[in-house]
Amino acid sequence: MNTPQDSSLGREVAYPSQYDPALLFPIPRRGAREEIGLDEAALPFVGHDRWQAYELSWLDRRGKPRVAVATISVPCTSPNLIESKSFKLYLNSLNSTRFDDDEAARLRMVTDLSTCAGAVVTVRFGVPVLVEDAEGKSLDDLDVAIECYGPPAPGFLSADASQIVTETLSSALLKSNCPVTGQPDWASVSLRYHGPQIDREGLLKYLVSYREHAEFHEQCVERIFSEVTQRCAPAWLEVEARYTRRGGLDINPWRASPGIDLPARTVRDLRQ
Repeated sequence: MNTPQDSSLGREVAYPSQYDPALLFPIPRRGAREEIGLDEAALPFVGHDRWQAYELSWLDRRGKPRVAVATISVPCTSPNLIESKSFKLYLNSLNSTRFDDDEAARLRMVTDLSTCAGAVVTVRFGVPVLVEDAEGKSLDDLDVAIECYGPPAPGFLSADASQIVTETLSSALLKSNCPVTGQPDWASVSLRYHGPQIDREGLLKYLVSYREHAEFHEQCVERIFSEVTQRCAPAWLEVEARYTRRGGLDINPWRASPGIDLPARTVRDLRQ
């Protein structure tokens, strides 16, 4: 079984000069999900891992460089997530590769990424819409003392069953760490839900408690979804984290209660 320690993360690796799909490194989702009590056969959410690639290039059939921005969506039901450094190395391996046209390049990416993830991955070219303001009510101006920076502390989460609301709460203060390199991963996170009103101070303390936590982006979002569901009992819930760019790639895991539609737009925030 592939583990993060087997990947190129944390190692000095020469950037490839030739196309090589074997650079892509899959990491099974099962282990992290079992840690938080999720059953692969009966996931309590739908969702995807939306990657945005800003440093993407290849050659046309006459050798002239082409450039693009791509949005790649990996379904959360795929058996594997795609390790980020291997993703960057793979994209760089396309730099000297000739394709007959842009569609041929896109389809090659679809094939390679789908093979790695173990499920059909979508690839679209085009620049995501910029969202200048935080969506919903920001928690970041709350006057609250915080002393817990890890591990994640779901005990901070609570909700008032006498107040049933539909609202979106957001924070730009989410930070976790790569479980292999220890490098910081920065994100803005939003929670849209209907149900008992979530205590905002407690939610902010909970999100900040990820600050020294080591876990991949996708796993953090699934943990947030699961623990908010268990502690606050919303009728439905949607969680998205928009992580800042590293090496030309950002990732935006989105998890939602079954029946909620995919986000209508492909967006990025000011830090992306």
